Amino acid sequence: MFELPELDYGYDALEPTVSARALRLHHDKHQAGYYDALNARLGGPDIPQPALEALITASNTTKDRALFNCASQAWNHAFFFASLAAEPSRPSNELAECIAATFGELDECKDALVRAGVGQFGSGWVWLAADASGALQIIATQDAHNLISRKGLTPLLVCDVWEHAYYLEFQNLRKAYLEKWFDLLINWPFAERQYAAALGKGAPWRHPAPVPASLESTE
Repeated sequence: MFELPELDYGYDALEPTVSARALRLHHDKHQAGYYDALNARLGGPDIPQPALEALITASNTTKDRALFNCASQAWNHAFFFASLAAEPSRPSNELAECIAATFGELDECKDALVRAGVGQFGSGWVWLAADASGALQIIATQDAHNLISRKGLTPLLVCDVWEHAYYLEFQNLRKAYLEKWFDLLINWPFAERQYAAALGKGAPWRHPAPVPASLESTE
């Protein structure tokens, strides 16, 4: 079975942009619900499962939308929370150089990501990604979709633009939420590791492997 990953920071660590109440609801209730639904569809904790990335690819190929939605939303949320940090930072090293070459100033990268997030009609995600040459792309995806099926692309960071991600603090002001996310919450060291992986320097982030029931029961 797949387990809900723990956060790398406390529930109050993202305040005031994201309140402790909002983070608990988003992680402990909303994201956890996808894991509950996913595990229920997989037929029991003793049945061996592939990596979540492989499960997403297979369910997308077979058009099993219910399984795809649960699996992909579990992955998307885990990646989203991994790409957040309690302390503001700025990109450095090769990623900073590529952002400068692609967008000019960091604020122009921010503007492009915010525009893409605001322009995503309805629910979805906005990603900063890199290909094997290091070229950067900003991509918005609808509903549960992500970049796993897009060969040659490595996601560097993502912002959740489903309303549940921001409505408690920002109501309908998605643009204000995206701006605060960019300025205060991005885990740029995580994005830099992902960028290095896109260039073949190390492995990209992967969702934790499923845990057999026999191992879970011994903990």
